[in-house]
Amino acid sequence: MTMPLPLSARGCPVLHGAVFAAQPNAVYDQLRAQGPAGWAEIAPNVHALVVTQHRAAITLLNDTRTYSKDSRLWADLANGKAPQDSPVLGMMAFRPSVLYTDGDEHARLRQAMDDCIARIDPHLLREITRRSALTLIARVIGEGRADLMSDFADVVPMLVFAELLGCPAEMTSRMVRACQDLISAGPEAAQGAADFAGLLFELIQLRRARPGQDLTSWMINHAAKLSDEEALNQLFCAVGAGIIPVAACTAWTLHLLLRDDDYAGHLAAGTLTVRRAMEQALWQRSPMANFSVHYARHDTHLHGVYIPARVPVLISHAAANTDPALPKNLGYDNRSHLAWSAGPHRCPAISQATTIVQTSVETVLDQLWDMELTSPDPEPLLRHGPFHQCPQTLPVKFRPKSSDRLPVNALAGGSS
Repeated sequence: MTMPLPLSARGCPVLHGAVFAAQPNAVYDQLRAQGPAGWAEIAPNVHALVVTQHRAAITLLNDTRTYSKDSRLWADLANGKAPQDSPVLGMMAFRPSVLYTDGDEHARLRQAMDDCIARIDPHLLREITRRSALTLIARVIGEGRADLMSDFADVVPMLVFAELLGCPAEMTSRMVRACQDLISAGPEAAQGAADFAGLLFELIQLRRARPGQDLTSWMINHAAKLSDEEALNQLFCAVGAGIIPVAACTAWTLHLLLRDDDYAGHLAAGTLTVRRAMEQALWQRSPMANFSVHYARHDTHLHGVYIPARVPVLISHAAANTDPALPKNLGYDNRSHLAWSAGPHRCPAISQATTIVQTSVETVLDQLWDMELTSPDPEPLLRHGPFHQCPQTLPVKFRPKSSDRLPVNALAGGSS
């Protein structure tokens, strides 16, 4: 059932709320009617330009002379016109991290991020992910039903990152709870963000005293000589940019494999890889729907659209990836999609994110090989909010099995 598409008080499409969650593609069509970029309300009383054309998005993402990532340029936020308690500020307000900086400062922080991520052993990452996935499967395998979103996809990357960060075992459950609150998009999100930042500060102090082979230790001891505030916000960025998109990509890959009969048959016959399905999911269901926020340093034009200075300009990765102007025979093996963004702020951990998604999906398909989606709706409702494209639920059923067949049944993650 379709619902009437609301407009904001300024007559713009609305990229938040229940209608957008139910009909995102219809809202993107509204935006496309404005041209390569159009105005939208991304939260109550917060408006931004949103780029929906693939070519225009590529242009903007590579034009660092015209566009800045520094949200301190946001005029409405600086002069008090944007609500100071807006739910989008958690993702858009300035932090001294790689996500919000330009030029030499971005290069310094990006080098630290790249170097630390490069030290993650790929074989160990697969093992951590498999252990985390099996831990969660053990909790539901005897039930015969599960929500692949809340019981699995949401939690796997949390457990993986807790271990990569070097969380002691007693801190892991606290970090998972804080992350769950942070991604809820509800009233507990602000407290979750504060709790998570507090845990990272606690972890930084611990690893300064007792360094280990983990992201936290590598970050605080990097040659870039990050301050505690910089290290905290770098780690906050790494986890925030890792958990939610990885969870969403895991869910959409599983949804595609379980919903599409052709995919399921090819997978069973061994003629299709999980990686191929994941690439299609990244084209069709970009986990970061609308983000990559930039600010024009001066009034300008983008492919014929007037862009005033100091207003947020978001890239709609979801709309750009499904741009009707793209070649019809592009093919999902072509990886020019924008799910990982592009330009100097392109995701620095594509290989690691891919490993977590692929290992998670392969593990749950191996253990719950007979699971079926129980919702007849081919288009799951999305979680509310402008930034992430993630199903609210992904309920499945399967034949109950004994957890004795699993190699683990204790909480994964944690180190001393």
